[in-house]
Amino acid sequence: MTPINSSVLAQAMNYDAYMALTEQLVKEGKTSGPNQSEAYVYYTKLNLQRMKRLNKTIEVPTALIALLQQKAAEWTWVIITEPWCGDAAQCVPVLEKIARTHSKIKTAYLLRDEHPTVMDAYLTNGGRSIPKLICLDQEGKEIFTWGPRPAVIQGVMNQLKAEGVTEIAKIVEEIQKAYNADHQAGVYEEMEAVLAAL
Repeated sequence: MTPINSSVLAQAMNYDAYMALTEQLVKEGKTSGPNQSEAYVYYTKLNLQRMKRLNKTIEVPTALIALLQQKAAEWTWVIITEPWCGDAAQCVPVLEKIARTHSKIKTAYLLRDEHPTVMDAYLTNGGRSIPKLICLDQEGKEIFTWGPRPAVIQGVMNQLKAEGVTEIAKIVEEIQKAYNADHQAGVYEEMEAVLAAL
């Protein structure tokens, strides 16, 4: 049973509101959540630039659009995210653009740190990793989940861990390079696989 009920959904934002929140935080030299460190504020600023660029450049593959037209119904895609999160900046604009290719899919954005009960129902290996997409039908039944990052990017993360890399700035840099090289293909492929399995 998902903890995402109508009162939780009433607190959610749409994508434009999420972008506006991120812009406002950057303007104020802040970020979301309790960690207001210099690094998180800097990542939020960087992420805003990434999201703006992706909003303009993402082109959803026609095969994925066609599959979505076949499979999707009156769905709500609940996306747990935070403006400081690098994976979210890379994946959330892609998920939004995919959702917008189908008239029956609505998106609803929740901030992770404001919704711990929801987040704790969707942990990844025990961690509060984001972004996390939860697809719900009209009755609020869970259809599928996705996240927090494509397997191709997770592979880079695992490699860095295996090499004993612990410096956050280095990890962020390498993950960013991997996303740039992937051109969103990992998200598209995994969403196709999820939909094909329905």
